[in-house]
Amino acid sequence: MAYIDVIGYDSAEGELKEIYEDLIQSRGKLADVHMIQSLNPKSIVNHMDLYMTIMFGKSPLKRVQREMIAVVVSKNNDCDYCQLHHAEAVNHYWKDAVKIEQLKSDFEQVDLSPIDMELCRFAKKLTSEPNHDNQSSTQNLRDLGLSDRAILDATMVIAYFNFVNRIVLGLGVAVNKEELKGYNYE
Repeated sequence: MAYIDVIGYDSAEGELKEIYEDLIQSRGKLADVHMIQSLNPKSIVNHMDLYMTIMFGKSPLKRVQREMIAVVVSKNNDCDYCQLHHAEAVNHYWKDAVKIEQLKSDFEQVDLSPIDMELCRFAKKLTSEPNHDNQSSTQNLRDLGLSDRAILDATMVIAYFNFVNRIVLGLGVAVNKEELKGYNYE
């Protein structure tokens, strides 16, 4: 249960109701992470603009890579809500429940491409040790063929999920397994 008041869909009115309806139409459903911001409706709109740009916008990173990074960051922050949501998104692409469980428990044990493995390592390092040798990490990604734009996008995904994990954990957004299905991933 959330630690603050939340205005649910049935109680929403005016601008908030419109925002909720737009989210349902564009994303397939309304998530608890959106409703936790219900006391500040404009923040939901700005948050979704940022999310859509980082996770769905044009990027040299594939959608599945961005979702994979989200899982690694969320695992490192012990954020079950985001970890489960974004593991579901990764599984939309992988279609391999065993591999998803491995990603959530220890990505080093997953059969990943060298680029994907290094993206996971970068996500873990930047999350757990933000002041580590980032130049070395970015060079490793560059040596594997990633462009600076791809490295920027990976860093923004990592930063974004550290931000969202703290909203979820700080305000008590609970895991609702019924909420995991039915999103638009493309």
